[in-house]
Amino acid sequence: MANRTIFGIATALLLAASAGPVAAQDFAAQRQRMVDEIAVLARSTGAEVGKTAFDDRVMAVMAKVPRHEFVPADQVSSAYRNRPLPIGHGQTISQPYIVAVMTDLARVEPGHTVLEVGTGSGYQAAVMAHLAKAVYTIEIVEPLGLAAAQRLRAMRHDNVEVRLGDGYHGWEEHAPYDAILVTAAASHVPPPLIRQLKAGGRMVIPVGAPFMVQHLMLVEKKLDGTISTRQVLPVSFVPLTGRR
Repeated sequence: MANRTIFGIATALLLAASAGPVAAQDFAAQRQRMVDEIAVLARSTGAEVGKTAFDDRVMAVMAKVPRHEFVPADQVSSAYRNRPLPIGHGQTISQPYIVAVMTDLARVEPGHTVLEVGTGSGYQAAVMAHLAKAVYTIEIVEPLGLAAAQRLRAMRHDNVEVRLGDGYHGWEEHAPYDAILVTAAASHVPPPLIRQLKAGGRMVIPVGAPFMVQHLMLVEKKLDGTISTRQVLPVSFVPLTGRR
């Protein structure tokens, strides 16, 4: 599960500028150009996100994780363009900028435990694997979940565990979580995820109607257990599926 696009003139201009052909084998150079585009977008959306540059650790990981290994073969040539790409079963791999902003908002530290709802191809989980102690990720589409688990194992992300199932209810066994990322749009913030969020933790989730403009939300659980929310950016994600 992943976002389809993010709105804004800055994004459109960047996509147009990055549309030219790039040598498919030069993945490191492509990743660096992708990171440079993310940095430009971070500056242009600073008022909404609350900062004009993402954490250096986040940017370093974005420059390191091989996005081309998380897309179908016919999408490899487009792997480092700053846009979402289809991965089958009606799902997409998120736009790199959205991966970066969600990762940055989560403020994950090396000792943290993270829950991801919506594994998709496993790209976001791979990014988090470099930043957190443990990542637990849930995918409801079985073929995607099985493929992602195999891919993450092959890439030696031993601190990532994939589960097939309905992510709305979270993964109680490993709760509480320092951070929760939801990569599909919900009509509301799922109460089970709020319960499984650690005091002092952060959840990043798109909220809104399916296939319409939603808002990326930052949900924070204070140390006293109270909840605060903030709208960050307009986005459009595929819907969160499963039983409520």
